[in-house]
Amino acid sequence: MRSAASQGYLLAFLGALMWGVSGTAMQYLFETKGVSAEWMVTVRMLISGAALLVICAVRYPRAVWTIWRDEPNLKRLFAFAMLGMISVQYTYFAAIRESNAATATVLQYTGPVMIAAWYAFREKRLPGPFEALSIALAVGGTFLLVTHGNPGGLSISPAALFWGLASAVAFAVYSIQPITLMRHYPAPVVLGWAMLIGGVAFSFIHAPWDVRGTWDAGTLGAASFAIIGGTLIAFLAYIQATKLIGARTASLMASAEPLSATVIAVLWLSVPFGVFDVIGTACIIATILLLTLRTKPAVIAQPAE
Repeated sequence: MRSAASQGYLLAFLGALMWGVSGTAMQYLFETKGVSAEWMVTVRMLISGAALLVICAVRYPRAVWTIWRDEPNLKRLFAFAMLGMISVQYTYFAAIRESNAATATVLQYTGPVMIAAWYAFREKRLPGPFEALSIALAVGGTFLLVTHGNPGGLSISPAALFWGLASAVAFAVYSIQPITLMRHYPAPVVLGWAMLIGGVAFSFIHAPWDVRGTWDAGTLGAASFAIIGGTLIAFLAYIQATKLIGARTASLMASAEPLSATVIAVLWLSVPFGVFDVIGTACIIATILLLTLRTKPAVIAQPAE
């Protein structure tokens, strides 16, 4: 039992680490190699979705195809692909392009606070003490992160702030929208089809064969990791961790993603990260811990980044 738990902790941390590295790899591709964020969205969803469905065809052979004969849930699947999957992928990539992986990831992690606020609104109640504290920490952390304590100016561009907060909203939609689907079908099946459908749809915005940028060994390695390691492998590691240690504990471990993205971005790409950035990031990570400890985690605790 202890061995299984240790394996679960390791897998959850591995998933968080790979998500964090993936964001930094994409920053490297956008800034250094001139790769298009739109191209990455298309190719990442197409390849990861197809690979995930191949795995699901072995593990869940009936569920992979049954969903296509279930008209109500098929409509939900397409809505999730368009409103959840595409939005969470593109807004996050755009936030990285306009700022950096550390800032984009931390801003996206204000999403759980938006989820808590949404449920309080839907249930027509005031946020509870822990929810209120989480909201205050998230607002304060975001303020420090984007202004460095100066209310009169932004430390990041308006475009970076817009896409970062849009990414948080997309995170909330992505987490809430497919809950009904997840009650009927395994999460890998839902995410695999959503990625593939989203990738096909986004191909009309940026075709996968419209390749741009400077391609060499570094570009190929970073792109391969972002597509396979930071999406498919990270997600499968996280799913396995939830089976071994439970969704709540896995969610707590996976909250290391913004921390790992920050550390790797600073060490690898020399992203400047000062005192206000550290305090703001700590506040936002604290909101994740509070909400995870006090509430039941959403069906999808992490975006398939």
